[in-house]
Amino acid sequence: MKIVLAYSGGLDTSVMIKWLKEHYSAEVIACIVDVGQTDENLNDIKRKALKTGALRAYLKDAKKEFAEQYIFRAVKSNAVYEGQYFLGTSLARPIIAAKIIEVAKQEKADAVAHGATGKGNDQVRFELTFKALMPSIKIIAPWREWEMKSRQDEIDYAKKHGIPIPVTKAKPYSSDANMWHISYEGGILENPENTYPEDMFQMTVSPERAPNKPTVIDIYFEKGIPTKINGKRYTPVNLINQLNKIGGKNGIGRSDCVENRLVGMKSRGVYEAPAAVILYTAHRELESLTLDRETAHYKEILAVKYSELAYYGQWYSLLKNSLDAFVDKTQENVTGSVKLKLYKGNCMILGRKSAKSLYWEKLSTFEKEDIYNQKDAEGFINLFGLPLKVEAIMRNRK
Repeated sequence: MKIVLAYSGGLDTSVMIKWLKEHYSAEVIACIVDVGQTDENLNDIKRKALKTGALRAYLKDAKKEFAEQYIFRAVKSNAVYEGQYFLGTSLARPIIAAKIIEVAKQEKADAVAHGATGKGNDQVRFELTFKALMPSIKIIAPWREWEMKSRQDEIDYAKKHGIPIPVTKAKPYSSDANMWHISYEGGILENPENTYPEDMFQMTVSPERAPNKPTVIDIYFEKGIPTKINGKRYTPVNLINQLNKIGGKNGIGRSDCVENRLVGMKSRGVYEAPAAVILYTAHRELESLTLDRETAHYKEILAVKYSELAYYGQWYSLLKNSLDAFVDKTQENVTGSVKLKLYKGNCMILGRKSAKSLYWEKLSTFEKEDIYNQKDAEGFINLFGLPLKVEAIMRNRK
């Protein structure tokens, strides 16, 4: 039997190579997908996979595709799950799963495996993608099968078998990183009353330690896609990385959320996503200039659904692809720039401009103009308020 494992080198997948080999008498092929993990040498992780028993190990560079086809689609849709979570892990899992399927087809594998637990959302995200792209493949989820019941059991298993792991008893919380965010869960964070430890963060400084002088930046978008910072054009990956640096040093991007998991329980997660906060803030502001009222309001409704589809792992669903077509249509005129001030954890709007703007200063002014006839408002209000007036009359009559 040949199994392709989605391998990160973290605690879960570090022990899975040996477990899969023993439990299934299988050849295990590790696949590491590069989605911009921070401070990680992925070649070292590849060597670790081979050293701990993988028959082969693939390293797939998916950064460009992740930025263009996943992150920027979320930005264009303004999708934020439950108002706080920028979908960092949710967006990464489908592309990781897609690369696993590529390797499975290349290797003519019998099965694919992942390190997600039976309590989390990631198992759904991985497996729905597997089913969408290769419905015949067998899916193995060790967390739903093995005797280990906790991360501490995994730590003990790793020590017993001499498997190096990035987690200790002193720091048992789980962390997931990519170019869009870093998430922290478990350990001390499982009690939502506990304050997170300051030394946990990797991308951001605390607002108290941020510079006393604000940073002003200008973000330019072309059809809803960010392309320039302060007039300088960047590739999608470099633009995100640059905004993470700028935002991180100003304390931008931290969030502490209790969210509703797809599997039916609440969980507490702490996130840092500087580029996400900056780009979402700027993009929404540019849309305020370039979208008409009805489109903007309807798009807000669909953003909630879009965030749910991403969070629930339904990235390859017909509905999500259909929403992409709608979003792309709305972005045809979302071109222009937004000026922001970053200061001690705050991301503030300073100005916005667009050649496609629907804002007409001469019409909006409180000064003298000859476009708008204020007397028209009386008839409009009479008709718009007619149902309220009729209801009041009829109820009083009764």
